[in-house]
Amino acid sequence: MTLVEKILAAHAGKSRLSPGQFINVRVDVILANDITAPIAIREFRRIGLKKVFDPKKVVMVADHFVPNKDIASAEQVKVMRQFALEQGIVYFETGQMGIEHVLLPEQGLVLPGDVVIGADSHTCTYGALGALATGMGSTDIAAAMATGDIWMKVPPTIAFAYHGRLGKWVGGKDLILFTIGDIGVDGALYSAMEFSGEAIESLSLEGRLTMANMAVEAGAKAGIFRVDGKTLAYIKSRAQRLYTVYEPDSDAEYARIIEYDVSSLEPQVALPHSPANVRPISQVGEVKIDQVVIGSCTNGRLEDLRVAAGILKGRKVHPRLRCIIIPGSQQVYLDALTEGLIEIFIRAGAVVSTPTCGPCLGGHMGVLAAGERCVATTNRNFIGRMGSTKSEVYLANPAVAAASAIMGRIASPEKVTGHG
Repeated sequence: MTLVEKILAAHAGKSRLSPGQFINVRVDVILANDITAPIAIREFRRIGLKKVFDPKKVVMVADHFVPNKDIASAEQVKVMRQFALEQGIVYFETGQMGIEHVLLPEQGLVLPGDVVIGADSHTCTYGALGALATGMGSTDIAAAMATGDIWMKVPPTIAFAYHGRLGKWVGGKDLILFTIGDIGVDGALYSAMEFSGEAIESLSLEGRLTMANMAVEAGAKAGIFRVDGKTLAYIKSRAQRLYTVYEPDSDAEYARIIEYDVSSLEPQVALPHSPANVRPISQVGEVKIDQVVIGSCTNGRLEDLRVAAGILKGRKVHPRLRCIIIPGSQQVYLDALTEGLIEIFIRAGAVVSTPTCGPCLGGHMGVLAAGERCVATTNRNFIGRMGSTKSEVYLANPAVAAASAIMGRIASPEKVTGHG
């Protein structure tokens, strides 16, 4: 069996599973946010139950429109807050919170071998820790809160092997953009993407979280990595409960095996209006921009901010654009503050926000007007995703985003630093 099949079999009480089987699966963590939780709560009430199956396994995070941007978003969070306090579930108030997919790994709430479901499509982020994590609809979440189980079809697994050594400015964001550009937005439809290879072994856990986060942009049910020393080092100080590390069998059957040599891979940029419309930075051309956003559940971790700060230090944001930096959690914000990164950003002319999904979904803290262009480290660039349907979003890694903020156009970090 593959890694995903091993995890699902253990949670379904089966000795063997094959792709296409329908199974009932016990879940370890259930997640919802300020957009999706109110719907799940309403459906939970309709079932007629008084209590969730296990309050320690239900997590709610207000992150999309917080601090509340208007009355409607305040009402959404109020519904979630009241339910969380009533049920005694795990809940993060604004001052303790972060963007959900940055926060849960950081807080040790997701561990290797877990089955995690969330009412958010980027729940697949947690596959970086060797967990089977996937997004589901709010009504599915309501049923899971009541029973602790989900009903699902076992996905086939596509194996991706990345060979070679990555260049200086190339990271997880570039690997996953390159992959989506190659296979398309439906190239892994309802499949698990299993990532391996020398380039993956050398990749930081933050880079792996970025890759797993965007598996859904290829249509995947999940993205997953095997647990190694880096994974164990990350969770060592965070884990508050027991966990199980699973390994794929040596004779596991994969739907496809795709191999890449990424030694000469350049930073990648996804042009409007699809995460699959990808080009290497050298082929993007002269694209003037109005805004840069560095953050989100894709690239809002401390490593990402360090990369951006390394390029912005001693330099100035182009006077014609806005550069918005959004730490992924309060802890990331605090660490960045302690390290002096926040001062670098402010002296460069950027603004720093409290943790929030904010502009990624066109919510607040950087919504685009008609005709404006933005380089963002986020995960989607669909029409109207960040504001006006007549705006454009270009997806890139934090180094490219920071360099572009300085140049006023999409630019390689080499153009700014002189170092390849």
